[in-house]
Amino acid sequence: FHLQPNTQKCLREEIHKNVLVSGEYEIQESPGQKVDIQVTDSKGHHLYLKEEAETGKFIFNTEDYDVYEICFISRVPPTQRGIQQEVTLKTKHGVEAKTYESLGEAAKLKPLEVELKRLEDLSESIVQDFSYMRQREEDMRDTNESTNSRVLYLSLFSLCCLIGLATWQVLYLRKFFKAKKLIE
Repeated sequence: FHLQPNTQKCLREEIHKNVLVSGEYEIQESPGQKVDIQVTDSKGHHLYLKEEAETGKFIFNTEDYDVYEICFISRVPPTQRGIQQEVTLKTKHGVEAKTYESLGEAAKLKPLEVELKRLEDLSESIVQDFSYMRQREEDMRDTNESTNSRVLYLSLFSLCCLIGLATWQVLYLRKFFKAKKLIE
């Protein structure tokens, strides 16, 4: 994306609990212009902060299910005219963010074992996603059932009120017309 001078561009994403997030960024150089990068959660905690950034990487592990925000802030001195800068950002989270090559070297694993470990983590991630979706589906079903029962009780209450008011209106009008001697 392109970053205008003296502006801020933020990207947000909802990420689950205990997920590894990594990012790599590159900012086009421009003389005199400076770009700051900060990664924060919705509570305002800074997970990564770098002033006058050009290229770099960040990595963090999420503590809660939250909305995480990556902001690029352009700063240009008032005496200088700024230009638009190109920013390249690549983010990965979950299984994609792990580096299995270094893990394999550290544990002295064969390439096939490293690939199996990656597949195992990927399948675990898929199982967790399905579990999360099942939980959300249960919550939605409970909400729908609760709403349906409330609507039923409200409609029955409204119907009883309407029947009661209609009966009262008929009795009142009958009494009124008898008083005026229009009916016997």
